[in-house]
Amino acid sequence: MKRRELISLFGVAGIAAFLPVALAACSSEKTETTGKTEKTTTTAPKDWQQVGTVAELDKKGQLLLEKSPAGAVLVVGTSASKTLTAVNPTCTHSGCIVGWNNKVNKFECGCHGSEFALDGKVLEGPATEPLKGYASKIEKGAVFIKAV
Repeated sequence: MKRRELISLFGVAGIAAFLPVALAACSSEKTETTGKTEKTTTTAPKDWQQVGTVAELDKKGQLLLEKSPAGAVLVVGTSASKTLTAVNPTCTHSGCIVGWNNKVNKFECGCHGSEFALDGKVLEGPATEPLKGYASKIEKGAVFIKAV
């Protein structure tokens, strides 16, 4: 076996041995051991998250949280409306935060002019990907979202 082949073999073996450790370190799951019972919890939200109150939503017709457990969230609507719309307001083109323009009923990005429909679909580029949507609801005076 040539020296170059031997070095390549050990390099690949080293990467293969390190890969599971690296993947485990990047995992979002935590394991807690309590006595004989082992419980696994996930840090990423999988259920409904409160993002504001009905009073806040009704005051402006929208709620913006740039840092929520589910990520950035923009909820549009009022408690009187039958449906709420919730999206991740991060523009899929440049990463700027889009705003809701109630006069023309669309999301607009001030950085490069991308426009998105109420359902998050691209109306005007340069963005080519839609905004990520969330399920939303009002319950007991609070506004909740859930990643879908």
